[in-house]
Amino acid sequence: MNISKVIAGVMKWGIWGSKFDTPAYEQIIKESIAPGVTTFDHADIYGDYTTEEEFGNVLRKEPSLRQQMQLITKCGIRRPCSTRPQFKIKSYDTSFKHIIESAETSLENLGTDYIDVLLIHRPDFMMHADEIAEAFAQLKQQGKVLHFGVSNFTPSQVSLLNSRVKVEVNQIQASVLYLQPFIDGTLDQCQELGIMPMAWSPLGGGNIFGQTDDERILRIMAVAQMLSAKYNSSPDIILLSWLLQHPSKILPVLGTSKTARIKAALNATELKLEREEWYMLWRASAGKEVA
Repeated sequence: MNISKVIAGVMKWGIWGSKFDTPAYEQIIKESIAPGVTTFDHADIYGDYTTEEEFGNVLRKEPSLRQQMQLITKCGIRRPCSTRPQFKIKSYDTSFKHIIESAETSLENLGTDYIDVLLIHRPDFMMHADEIAEAFAQLKQQGKVLHFGVSNFTPSQVSLLNSRVKVEVNQIQASVLYLQPFIDGTLDQCQELGIMPMAWSPLGGGNIFGQTDDERILRIMAVAQMLSAKYNSSPDIILLSWLLQHPSKILPVLGTSKTARIKAALNATELKLEREEWYMLWRASAGKEVA
């Protein structure tokens, strides 16, 4: 897969955040692509099912941009809202019919004839692995989706689906504040099966940088600031570098709507912490030495 080392997450670009109009979308898209952040992460539900179309308005206006980027989107969540009045409760749907319909809708909304990566957004407790595999196979055969994966799946759920169809991506929550995938086998499985891990909320949702008396965050920030001084960098770059250095080759999905932060994040791809420094941040987060 041709995916940039840092991914721009668009969840907060629309009505769930910055409420960009078309010129603002165009500006942040172009300013992201220019330094090398060429991959954009969507989900059908973002902005109550409106953000894909708002992003797509830029591609309909300037189609040549499509060849300069990669588009990820996700499906499988049925979220009640004004644009989906037929959904009575929040639920998950990974049926063949829903995956196909969701993909077709995303293609139309994004103004493109193919999606680079389609992910199942959340584990569906009614998941039928053969149906998902059948939907993926049809979309790939038709050239509508190039690669497939999942988001927020446990290792056992990935193993089940991977027994039917190649899982190429697992987009998971991971950061110095969320160590679970380092412990529960998720990232081990990514190395074992050649799955690309993408980390949403790679900086802990930004909570780590606010005013706080949380002892854990204070420990992490003390180490990050010490390393920032050594490497003439900033704490956020240090913490992104910490993720990027993991041998599973984690790719951070940035949740920002600020171009400057997107550009700055690329600096993390060039910064290499020493192994003991990596473990200093682990110790600060865990609150104890490794066993």
